[in-house]
Amino acid sequence: MPPTAPVRVAAAQPRGHPFDSAAAVDRLCAMTAEAAANGAALVVFPEAFVGGYPWGLAFGTAVGGRKPEGRRAFGRYHEAAIRVPGPETGRIGGAAARAGVHLAVGVIEKGAAHSPGTLFCTLLYFTPGGELAALHRKLKPTAAERLIWGEGDGGTLPVLDTPIGRVGGLICWENYMPLARTAMYAKGVEIYLAPTADSRDRWQSTLQHIALEGRCFVIGCNQYVTRDHYPADLEILDDLERWPATLSRGGTAIYGPLGECLAGPLHGEAGILYADLDRDEIARGKFDFDVVGHYARPDVFRLHVNESPLETTAPWQGGPASSAPAQPAGESSGPAPSRPAPSPGGNPSNRRESRHWGNRPRNPSPRTQGNHR
Repeated sequence: MPPTAPVRVAAAQPRGHPFDSAAAVDRLCAMTAEAAANGAALVVFPEAFVGGYPWGLAFGTAVGGRKPEGRRAFGRYHEAAIRVPGPETGRIGGAAARAGVHLAVGVIEKGAAHSPGTLFCTLLYFTPGGELAALHRKLKPTAAERLIWGEGDGGTLPVLDTPIGRVGGLICWENYMPLARTAMYAKGVEIYLAPTADSRDRWQSTLQHIALEGRCFVIGCNQYVTRDHYPADLEILDDLERWPATLSRGGTAIYGPLGECLAGPLHGEAGILYADLDRDEIARGKFDFDVVGHYARPDVFRLHVNESPLETTAPWQGGPASSAPAQPAGESSGPAPSRPAPSPGGNPSNRRESRHWGNRPRNPSPRTQGNHR
């Protein structure tokens, strides 16, 4: 059998455009065209690039109090977030179509059907035809991110089967969640995306570990951001006085299935990194280690993944509430309530069956299960 043709991928490290989604999309379009001109079939942009990652801002918060200027700044941040789908995703899809590339980009999303008032840190996937194929909402914002972003659910954990390989990933410190990584591996991810806002040297160890653990290619990308990238009229700009002039030095890099660094890391400037991926290396890497295959122990460990989209409210389907029997969490007393059409990330066609490592227990708990004595 002839070897698989190499796939060229591009990891973009753009300068930041916090609070300015239009400028961020302009830069995305230009960098996507540049990457395609250099032969890239897949282009990846960092976490929260469109909408902005607000390094250094406290939004007027302290335990037990919020300042009016912080609320106004958050209102401005909310205004810079984008709707999915919306005008900005139309422009991003157009950039993918003109370039003929697979495109993944981190955005700040607003107006989600199930939680219209909440912002989400979201990773969008576009096809070479410009269609929005899927999305992933960050499951667990980190530390102060929880002041400004909500949590995603298991309904947006896609791994996409594409002509260049199976593509999926997690955002920033989600990649420190072993069970989330395992869910990705079980779906057969081959090109693992890890957009981030972490520019510390230790992040490179994380990218390398994921490549080794999953025997997959890993594309990690970040923004290059300085304090002067923020709007000069931002009301809470004084928050940045305690921060260095460079808020994010980048750290974009690409790793191979045996942990070798194929490109980068890129620090201290904007730019694009490229690597030619030999997909046959994945099978060769799994010769001695397949974390969800021959190196797994399904008789000892099993993982249950809840991929159901969650809703805050649902119509009651039974009789009067006073006569309704108590139901255990996760069970229903009648037909499932109707719900809106799923978002792209919740499309069952974008998900591989989560029941892996043998048959699922009859009554699985929502946490890792094991044998106990």
